Amino acid sequence: MIAALGPYLLWEKSLHVMAVIAWMAGLFYLPRLFVYHCQAAAGSAQSELFKTMERRLLRQIMNPAMVASFLFGLLLVLTPGAVDWHAGWWWVKLGSALLMAGFHGACARWRRDFALDRNTRSERYFRVANEVPTVLMLVIVIMAIVQPF
Repeated sequence: MIAALGPYLLWEKSLHVMAVIAWMAGLFYLPRLFVYHCQAAAGSAQSELFKTMERRLLRQIMNPAMVASFLFGLLLVLTPGAVDWHAGWWWVKLGSALLMAGFHGACARWRRDFALDRNTRSERYFRVANEVPTVLMLVIVIMAIVQPF
């Protein structure tokens, strides 16, 4: 724990929440783009536009937002009194955040497949995958706000 971080707790929380909002926006939108990309013929102008949109969303918004989310989260963890290490909610939140990062990695892999015209997954697959960040977000927010255990 770093005592000098104490006075900045509200700033750390604010920056963490803003970074998470940006990250979540991308995690909600990218799989939706994949749904539409499935409908475009490989090599078509529409497919190429989706490739550009997906690459920019991932690299310019999602990746930096994920890194910022974890950095500001780490600052919160290092701030005295911000986390009760014996509470179960903290560990569920951390595990869910790591699963969210894993989903982010899956999105990056799927984007790469689309970029190389190698996608083998269906539109329905991406519709279902689009629900994963929603479920994880619900768990994370309930753990962080309600702290049920």
